[in-house]
Amino acid sequence: MFLKKLLLLFLPLLCVTCDLIDYHPYDGRLDGDTSRGINPKNIGRIESSCAGKDTIRFLFIGDTQRSYDETEAFVEHVNQLDSIDFIIHGGDYTEFGLKKEFEWNDNILSRLKFPLVGLIGNHDVIGNGDKVFEEIFGADNFSFIASDVKFVCLNTNAIEYDYSHPVPDFGFIKQEIADSTRNRRTIVVMHAPPGNEQFDNNVKDIFHLYIKTFPSLMCCLHAHNHNVSANDLFDDGIIYYGCPNIAKRQYLRFTITPEDYSYEVASF
Repeated sequence: MFLKKLLLLFLPLLCVTCDLIDYHPYDGRLDGDTSRGINPKNIGRIESSCAGKDTIRFLFIGDTQRSYDETEAFVEHVNQLDSIDFIIHGGDYTEFGLKKEFEWNDNILSRLKFPLVGLIGNHDVIGNGDKVFEEIFGADNFSFIASDVKFVCLNTNAIEYDYSHPVPDFGFIKQEIADSTRNRRTIVVMHAPPGNEQFDNNVKDIFHLYIKTFPSLMCCLHAHNHNVSANDLFDDGIIYYGCPNIAKRQYLRFTITPEDYSYEVASF
C-alpha cells in the first residue's frame, strides 16, 4: 500500500520529466505529424493525373538546406500558379542530415498544392540522414511515368558511402531499362551529375552509356551545383540541366509536348 501511494506521488513528476527528454539529433525519431512515404503517395497522384495528357508541366528545384525563408516564399509563389502537374526536388534538404532539418523542410513543403517527389542529396546522407530520408520519402532510387515519359530518379552521391553502396545502382538502372513498356520517352534525374566530386567518376562513361539505352532519352536533370546550367557533358546531344539552389529564389520550369520539351528559368 505504501509503495502504491509513493508511485502516485511521483507519477506527475515522471510525466513532466518525459517532456524534457532531448533526443540525440541523429536518433531518427520523427515527430508524429512529419510526412511518411511521400514519393509512393505522390507518384500515384502524378501518374493518375497525367495519364493520357498531351502536355505536362513540372518544376525542378533543389538544395533547400538552410533556406527556410526562401522555401516558404517558393511554396507561397507556386501555390498561386495553375497548370503545374508536379514538382521534383533534386535533393539536399539538409546541411547536416539532421532529423530536425528534414522536419523543418517537410513542414514547409507539405503545404504545396501540387504533388512533390524528392531525391536524396549528398548532405542528406550525413549521419543517419539516409535512414530518415527513406522513412520520409521512400527508396533512394525510384521512377514514375507522367504521360508517356518515364522519370528515372537516381542516388548519385557515391562519395558519401565511401563506395560501399552501389551508387549509382546499375542493377536498378538495368531493371528500369527492361521495364520500359509503358513509356515512349525518358528523363533521368539525379542530385550530383557525372564529373562532380560526389559522383563515382570511375563509371561515369558507363553510366551515361547505360542511360542512353532508355527509350528516347530526352535529357538529364541535376541539382547540387547551386547554379543554372545546361551542359552537353558527353558531346552527344544529351543535355544535363542543373537547377539553382532555392536561396537564389529561382527554379526551372519544364514543358513537355508530344514531340519536344522546353524549359525556362523562373524567379519568385
